[in-house]
Amino acid sequence: MRRVYLHVGTPKTGTSYVQDLLFRNRERLADAGVRYPAEHPDDHFRAALDLMRLPWGGLEAEATGAWDRLATEVCGHDGPSIISHEILATASRSQVGRALESLGHATGDAGGEVHVVLSVRDLSRQIPAEWQENVKHRRTFTYAEFLAEIRDPERASRLATWFWGVQEVPAILDRWANDLPPEHVHLVTVPPRGGPPDELWRRFSRAFGLDDVELDLETSRANPSLGVPEISLLRRINQATNRHLAPAAYRPLVRELIAHQTLSERTDSPRLGLPPELRAWAGELEQAWADEVVARGYDVVGDLDDLVSERSGAPGEWADPDRARQRHVAAAALDTIQAVLLDSARLRDETERLRTELHDARVALERAYLRPTYRARAKVVRGLESGAPGRAVMRGYRALRGRSSRSA
Repeated sequence: MRRVYLHVGTPKTGTSYVQDLLFRNRERLADAGVRYPAEHPDDHFRAALDLMRLPWGGLEAEATGAWDRLATEVCGHDGPSIISHEILATASRSQVGRALESLGHATGDAGGEVHVVLSVRDLSRQIPAEWQENVKHRRTFTYAEFLAEIRDPERASRLATWFWGVQEVPAILDRWANDLPPEHVHLVTVPPRGGPPDELWRRFSRAFGLDDVELDLETSRANPSLGVPEISLLRRINQATNRHLAPAAYRPLVRELIAHQTLSERTDSPRLGLPPELRAWAGELEQAWADEVVARGYDVVGDLDDLVSERSGAPGEWADPDRARQRHVAAAALDTIQAVLLDSARLRDETERLRTELHDARVALERAYLRPTYRARAKVVRGLESGAPGRAVMRGYRALRGRSSRSA
């Protein structure tokens, strides 16, 4: 039977890991009769942009028609399919309606069904993670400023609108699950730190109905978190370089080399959490969300206690990133300088190697030009090209050799 598992978020719940795992295992999934429709890792992201008409640095232009193509491929598969991207969490009711209808829901199609999967994590981890993600996208506001904006009851700012659009669990379920049977709605809770490394995938696997499918669980794609001094340093780097560093250069140099490849390796630093004075506020929200999930009768995959900070063990010690210890920030800065210097040396070596190869190729080409046979062939070609019969001969010659250039 055709069944679509539509994973709609939330961000910062292991989505990068899950999507990379599904993409790399799509052939194994296909052998088991499961479709993960993607030729490129970003295909589902582009489909989400298209569905939601979201501007995204120009990518929305190349995304045109991507959702309909994805839906058509899924509907043409007689078996289970999986679609996954976290920005779908903020889709409007009309966009959700279009998505579900395009996948065969509420169209009288008795041969298929749609399941919505929502992965969730406690706010004591989600809020710091969202601020970090903003900093890794060039933002420069402090943690205190971020917290003040998302706690504004009016939620008037663009930042607050986005945050609650992708994080407020009951509201997301109102939009995505309102028209679905409760047993077709699966809530995957992110386990607390310190558990088995594959526990998160086990929960996703159960939600997607993949428990009997053997997959390669190794993945290189992740979105690692940073410690307090590291994220403090990154925000300062943004303040100093945003005016001078083009966006196209920021991702490989700052986000990838500095943040993901260097600073994320410093795992002994204190982790970012919520200030003590906000934990009760977050806990009340989390408990209300957990109670709502129970009342609605959704399928919970994992432990619902993982959604409540005080029971998941999430809070930990508080370290303020806006007042990080300078010696810790300086140590992170030294590691960053070392990484940048080593990468610069690598690029210089690569440049020198390519320069040498280019010089050798130029010398070899010049030597070829000086050979008598080359000069003789060049003279014949010039002669043939000077008249119509000769040009016809050359066209035939090039066609026989399969060449499309103007050279002989």
